[in-house]
Amino acid sequence: MQAMPDRTEAESLYRMVDAARNVVAFTGAGISTECGIPDFRSPGGVWSRFKPIDFETFMSSEEARREGLTRFLKVRAEVGEVRPGRGHRAIAALVEAGKASLVITQNIDGLHQASGVPADKVVELHGNGTYAHCLGCRTRHELDWVAHQLETKVGAPACTVCGGIIKTATISFGQPMPPEAMRQAQDAAQSCDLFLAIGSSLQVYPAAGIPLIARRSGARLIIINGEPTSFDEVADLVIRADIGSTLDRFNY
Repeated sequence: MQAMPDRTEAESLYRMVDAARNVVAFTGAGISTECGIPDFRSPGGVWSRFKPIDFETFMSSEEARREGLTRFLKVRAEVGEVRPGRGHRAIAALVEAGKASLVITQNIDGLHQASGVPADKVVELHGNGTYAHCLGCRTRHELDWVAHQLETKVGAPACTVCGGIIKTATISFGQPMPPEAMRQAQDAAQSCDLFLAIGSSLQVYPAAGIPLIARRSGARLIIINGEPTSFDEVADLVIRADIGSTLDRFNY
């Protein structure tokens, strides 16, 4: 169990948020672990047992696409239904209050939207794992439909509109990052005056470089994470404590 936040550090966090005019939140897997979603790097966890297929392999054959979708659905079934945690709700409260202008997330769980953050206030750098879409025409296809196709038909599901390739709406290893999402994230980092990096190891690039853009653009940087990160030395405040407990005060 992660430690409770140090009182002095927590008070510094609250003062800095209160004083800020434009907060941007940047979240990683750590904010969702209390919701029952395992960190990707957890040894022996669900992700290590159902290793995702990289984009090049996925595109190489219908068999690979079927296997990739099957593995993802196994992860979905094992994780089960999840709901937003205290950290998600706290960030939603900051957005609703007009304190936070944008949420940038590396997560694919859709929990920021489920917590009440408007979709246009969430930038998903690694896509969204709550549905699938066609790589050609971008038509959305629900995961239950994908599961039914895999159970009842051979091969991989095809788009019902154009016959194109169906893939989860996530960004796989080897797949290009979404340029519009990256642009929005970088613009927000350059214009905010306080950047909250929450629950991210800050190791996966290019997303991990966004907090540094904010810091170099003059924003104050706060890192809340259970483990050290490579940016701790340049941060204005580092809190290594339970995320839900640290942010719960904002759930007003």
